[in-house]
Amino acid sequence: MPLTAFLLIRKYFKLMLRTIWTSLLLLWSCSFFAQSNIKALVGGTMIDGFGGKPLKNSVIIIEGERIKTIGQVGNIDIPKGAEIISTEGMSVLPGLWDMHVHLMINGHADYSHWDKKYPPLFGSVIMPASAKQLLMAGVTSARDLGGPLEESIAVRDAINSGKLDGPTMYMSGPFIQHEPYPGTEQFRWGVKGVEDARSKVRKLANAGVDCIKLIDQDQMTMEEVIAVVDEAHKHKLTVVGHSHRPEEIRRGLKAGVDCFEHTGLSSAPEYPEDILQMIKERTAQMNLGPLFWTPTVEGLYNYEYTRDNPEALDNDSWHLGLPDSIIQDIKQSIQYPGRLPYFQLTPIRKPTLQRKFNQLKESGVVLLIGTDSGIPMKFHSQSTWHELDVWVNEFGYDPILAIKSATYWPSVIMGVDKEVGTISEGKYADIIAVKGDVLRYIDLLQDVDLVIKHGKRYK
Repeated sequence: MPLTAFLLIRKYFKLMLRTIWTSLLLLWSCSFFAQSNIKALVGGTMIDGFGGKPLKNSVIIIEGERIKTIGQVGNIDIPKGAEIISTEGMSVLPGLWDMHVHLMINGHADYSHWDKKYPPLFGSVIMPASAKQLLMAGVTSARDLGGPLEESIAVRDAINSGKLDGPTMYMSGPFIQHEPYPGTEQFRWGVKGVEDARSKVRKLANAGVDCIKLIDQDQMTMEEVIAVVDEAHKHKLTVVGHSHRPEEIRRGLKAGVDCFEHTGLSSAPEYPEDILQMIKERTAQMNLGPLFWTPTVEGLYNYEYTRDNPEALDNDSWHLGLPDSIIQDIKQSIQYPGRLPYFQLTPIRKPTLQRKFNQLKESGVVLLIGTDSGIPMKFHSQSTWHELDVWVNEFGYDPILAIKSATYWPSVIMGVDKEVGTISEGKYADIIAVKGDVLRYIDLLQDVDLVIKHGKRYK
């Protein structure tokens, strides 16, 4: 055989071998990806979020972003090549929701200082840091109630696209109120007349917000309040209303507000009878769906403990994602917890909180876990488990129902209960796990061991 022909044949076989080898590598990598895309959580006690009996020795098969199969050890086949994650000795439950957070603040005690100095960093530093702290605490979904519009939408969308780590966020954008407080116009929008009320809501809806936050509605005309709620509902947006003062509640109920925030009414011992009657009349109307309420009690209830045991503020979990300059600024602002003007009335308010909480529970509202996270000394990395702890260990609330208020019910009000909120086949795999029995010791949630959001493990 001529040398030239031999060299051509050898070159041809080398090319063929390289092609075959490349194809095998590609097939192997695809197979590996497919296998690693399947996870099996094996052995834990599963609390599904619906409020029923936990499933012991559970097996949860996750394929991609969603839950494929649920069963028990011994009666379900685990796919070959699946990543097996042992949850033996652990409580496994849906990722938590926090229904009242403020990503734009991080526990600083001086709002006027914060609102002047940090708006340029809201979207790039502060809100992303808050979001990541929530996720690391086991909060896989959250509702942000009051923030600058552009930054709120940008941070939410960056999380959804995978550019930032954080919970799935539901954003209200700016507060809607009679008149913004001086220096807060970036995230508080005033209303002057019915048409202006509708116009402001339309602007928020067109920008893509997930709900409308209404505050100080007792300072607006009744016609303006009705216009805000009606326009929001036309755009299929729920309306979240403050309940600090009696008339805020009365007007909110008359206008059809979907969810109220806080226990409110300052140091008054209980809700007035006429308000309770209005609430009961509303909760009796099954055709309107549940009336939701986020009491946010923990920030007030635990203030005196935090004041007298400030070592808790040294937990550096709230430093995550923040530059040292901001950390030091926050530390300086809360150096003397007992001197903070924000909390001076709190010792008088604290004894009223459980009474109002029980009045709400007995009136038929659906209670939601929310924290007002971001207010002075309340950090996104700790607030949610603190709220659950007060409900269960101080107020005697059934822990399985408290978890339902932090998982299933939030997904219902946000209209996404077919996608998240419970551990169910076909839903997104938003799942957390902690070592031990969380129904006996709810405070185990202060140290979540496993965080999976949309099938991706973050912790």
